Amino acid sequence: MAASSASFTGPGTGIPWYIWCAVLAVTSVIIGGHWDISWHSSIGRDTFWTPAHMAIYLCGVLAGVSFGYLIFSTTFSRNAPLAELSVHIWGFRAPLGAFIASWGGIAMLTSAPFDNWWHDAYGLDVKIVSPPHMLLFAGIYGVLLGTLVLIAEHMNRATGKDKQLSRWLFLYVAAINLVLAMIIFMEYTERSALHTALPYILTAAITPIPLVVGSRATQVRFAATFVAGVYTLFVIGFILILPLFPAEPKLGPVYQHVTHFIPPQFPMLFIVPALALDLLWPKMKSWSRWRTAFVSAIVYVGLLLAVEWPFADFLMSPAARNRFFGTMYFWYGAPPNSYAAQYQFFPWVNALYFWIGILLAVVLSTVTIHWSLSRGEWFGALKR
Repeated sequence: MAASSASFTGPGTGIPWYIWCAVLAVTSVIIGGHWDISWHSSIGRDTFWTPAHMAIYLCGVLAGVSFGYLIFSTTFSRNAPLAELSVHIWGFRAPLGAFIASWGGIAMLTSAPFDNWWHDAYGLDVKIVSPPHMLLFAGIYGVLLGTLVLIAEHMNRATGKDKQLSRWLFLYVAAINLVLAMIIFMEYTERSALHTALPYILTAAITPIPLVVGSRATQVRFAATFVAGVYTLFVIGFILILPLFPAEPKLGPVYQHVTHFIPPQFPMLFIVPALALDLLWPKMKSWSRWRTAFVSAIVYVGLLLAVEWPFADFLMSPAARNRFFGTMYFWYGAPPNSYAAQYQFFPWVNALYFWIGILLAVVLSTVTIHWSLSRGEWFGALKR
């Protein structure tokens, strides 16, 4: 049995090869996702067979092939090393995460021809929220969730250095989850919107999940800060790297002079409330889950608003128009009279609506954090 188990591990480590494959898959899809959005913003949609698309769908291929192999080998091999750690679904057996990730890979590959047909039929471009993209995001989330389950299963059985490495891999994939969430919200969290309530409502409803689940599942001291920090470094990396490569628009109308790939906007400052929560959570160990969630939500939304509001003013200023903050980059179709191109915020409706929106953000964040606390405990106990 020991020899069979060893064949499932990566070189020099006790982490199984399929976990490394899953981590590679989710990294590839996030790089490809940002690259693809930049491609659309800088060039337009010239062909389906772009390198960015290939990086995205490599995730689906890796998930489908590797986890499909894991399912079939565990089901049909008499001496499968994972047989005792597997669940049974439709006559097949494998670790639960393999089934989830395989479904995600299949959904991703299914979305590819759908997305190609959608663009051929409607010619829409630079739209993140569309039916084929939502199917793609659902598939990516399936791969991400399956990867987290696989890592958690191994983390809760491992000891020593393998256990510690598994914890950091879990937090890394949780950070990728945060990056994915912000890709979906990209159109609603642009700089011009940061003095309205909508970005805070959306982020409060979703972004605490990877922070809370990562912290509760791994019990790492500054887990939430690590997750938010990896997200921040990922996006800053794209801001610094993408403009190094030449590009020019191939679709019209062209309103901005573009000569290189357009990067994403500067990341939101989730790292500040994440650090505050990491410092507060040890003091809340004896609290009920709802009380912890409510106070955490107030801290999360309150601090995010407190730092993001003045930071948005800075991003609109000439001081931020440099390669690090990247506020001088605009996609080729941005009209010169748009709020973004003029470095202006969207106008307020009134203060009452804004504060009602912030109150809604706190309520949604409370529910999200409460649910995430229980999910984190589930991940922390998962072994098969």
